[in-house]
Amino acid sequence: MPFEFEKQEIEDIILIKPRIFGDNRGFFMETYKKSDFVRNGIDIEFSQDNHSKSSKGVLRGLHYQQFPYEQAKIVRCIKGRIYDVALDIRPESKTFGKYVRVELSEDNKNILYIPKGFAHGFVALSDEVEIMYKTSGEYVPQADRGILWNDPDIGIDWGIDFEPILSEKDKNQKRFTEINREELL
Repeated sequence: MPFEFEKQEIEDIILIKPRIFGDNRGFFMETYKKSDFVRNGIDIEFSQDNHSKSSKGVLRGLHYQQFPYEQAKIVRCIKGRIYDVALDIRPESKTFGKYVRVELSEDNKNILYIPKGFAHGFVALSDEVEIMYKTSGEYVPQADRGILWNDPDIGIDWGIDFEPILSEKDKNQKRFTEINREELL
C-alpha cells in the first residue's frame, strides 16, 4: 500500500504518510488514491482543489464554512514547512474545542485529512510556503466563517515565538465562545 494512515489525538483527524519512490532522477509518490482512502475511513467526494502561497510568519485561519456548507479537507505542503491546525467545532463531539497540530513540509511529504466539522489554519515556518488541498465542497463566500487564531479560551500552541502576519479578516475573527452553535450543526 502506498500510504500509512495514522489517527491523531482527535481520532477523526488522520495523518497520511505517502510512500516515496526515489532515485537519482528524483521521486514519485501518490498523493490521493480513492480506494486506499476509503479502505481507511476517508470516503469523501472531493469537489475543489486549492493552492495557497505564503511567506514566513503568515498565519491563515482559523477558517470554516458554516452548516450546511462544511468542508472536509486533505492538506499537503508542497514547498517549505508549516504547522497545520485543525480545531474540533462539532458541538456534540467529545473533543469539541480541542485541536490537533502537525508539521507538514516538502521534506516529510505528509498529508493531513481533516473531516467536516473542523476549523482549519496554518502558520508558515519557512521563507516560502505553498500548500495544496482538496475540499469536499466548493467555497461558498456567504458561508465563510472564522475563529480568532489566538483565542485564549482555546489556547492553541502554534509553535512560534514571533508575532504572525495576519489578514484584517483573521485579526478580527470571533472568539470561540461567540460563535452561534446553530452555524455548526
